[in-house]
Order: sequence, then C-alpha cells, then structure tokens
Amino acid sequence: MITIKDVEHVAKLARLELTEEEKELYTKQLGDVLKYVDQMNEVDTTNVKPMTQVIDFVNVMREDKVVYEQTKEELMANGPEVEDGFFKVPKIG
Repeated sequence: MITIKDVEHVAKLARLELTEEEKELYTKQLGDVLKYVDQMNEVDTTNVKPMTQVIDFVNVMREDKVVYEQTKEELMANGPEVEDGFFKVPKIG
C-alpha cells in the first residue's frame, strides 16, 4: 500500500513540490497502479512462452563484405577544404 509518506519521499527525490491535494491524488493513483500490477500477477502464465516480438520475425543477416574500398585521396576529394591530409573546418570557439 502506498502512503502519503511514500509520495512525499519520491517527490523529494524528484525535487518536486506537491500540494496536499496532489499528494492525496498521487497516493491514490500509485495505489491503483500497484493494485493493477497485483491483479496481473494473478494471471496463470504457466503455458505461455516468453516472447520478444509480437510477430514471428527472424533477422536476416548477410556476410559483411567490402565491395569497393575508397582511397584516402578519393575521400578527401569530398571535403570543401583540405589541409595536410585532413578536412579543414571552422574553429569553434
């Protein structure tokens, strides 16, 4: 059961200032959430297989092969400005 003290503690950790009305509201709402979780824990899942995907999906992998390897000169040709073998960029200051 969630108490107002629990809500105050969480609010303090989150650095939130709550009114008395908000504390009461959040105490009820968090209590309702925990009741719902307890209700879900009562469901018999003995014959239910764990799943990671909703649909039966298999990741298709291919071998990672280099088809065309660019030279440094080809890559550097893409830069707007090159100096001493490096891309030259504006100074950030």
